[in-house]
Amino acid sequence: MDHYVHPTSVIDEAVQIGFGTKIWHFSHVSANAKIGYNCTIGQNVFIGEGVSIGNGVKIQNNVSVYAGVNVDDEVFIGPSAVFTNVINPRASIERKSKYATTFISKGATIGANSTIICGNNIGYFSFIGAGAVLTCDAKDFGLYTGNPARLSGWYSMYGERLPFSIKEENYYYDEKNSIHYELKNGIVKCKS
Repeated sequence: MDHYVHPTSVIDEAVQIGFGTKIWHFSHVSANAKIGYNCTIGQNVFIGEGVSIGNGVKIQNNVSVYAGVNVDDEVFIGPSAVFTNVINPRASIERKSKYATTFISKGATIGANSTIICGNNIGYFSFIGAGAVLTCDAKDFGLYTGNPARLSGWYSMYGERLPFSIKEENYYYDEKNSIHYELKNGIVKCKS
């Protein structure tokens, strides 16, 4: 076998698990889910039906990634982070046909105990702080903190705070990693 699944975990039918991926204790991967290579799925993680998890993803303990959530490569999801998939749930009304899609872009970090409200997309290398409640799209490289979460700064590809104000145009060269960052019109772009 080219991946590891702890004996206490449940893997449903038609699940794809990539090379080098490890799935730890008491986790459940639902039917038709796809998990890329070199991922770490922590203890007590639930991955919903048809969910797609990219390569090199780390999902920490006690996270549920419900149907409608898609995770790109190299995403970090901290312990007990929460995702939703219905905007207006009621116990007596089934709304499975109305799941709102949430996409988490490459390199993003979702902090411990944060809540991601469905239908919001998380940008490339964005950073959602611990305990934040995200109710809007997160910009590429944006740092979002608070409840409700607001843009409060910018982070580099390497998880270091960029020396930019929130809106003022600026330029920064990361000498250590040879990457240029530019903030213009409220958008951060980078090139190496």
